[in-house]
Amino acid sequence: MVNFGYGLTPSSAVKIIEGEDKLYRKLCEMEPDVKKCMACGSCAASCTAGDFTEMNLRKLILSLQRGYYQQALPMVKNCMLCGKCNIVCPRGINTRHLIMSIQKIYNL
Repeated sequence: MVNFGYGLTPSSAVKIIEGEDKLYRKLCEMEPDVKKCMACGSCAASCTAGDFTEMNLRKLILSLQRGYYQQALPMVKNCMLCGKCNIVCPRGINTRHLIMSIQKIYNL
């Protein structure tokens, strides 16, 4: 094996314990488009609420995928449902409907 002066480190992705992502799976059933998200950040870059609050749809989706509900759910409350993220999404995800579904699932 050739040594190129660097080594690979284990993945820093959080391993979800069975059942921790139950609410995210429910969201995927209601909104299959959420699986199309490639975390490009276009939504976060265009977010008006993100300029003044901690709202970041990309982080929100990633947090929900990883089971970090406590840090994800306060972001949902800051969304103004303006639809800018919907316009710029390269995957065509209906982000407004996604936010409303998250609010419905988590009783916000």
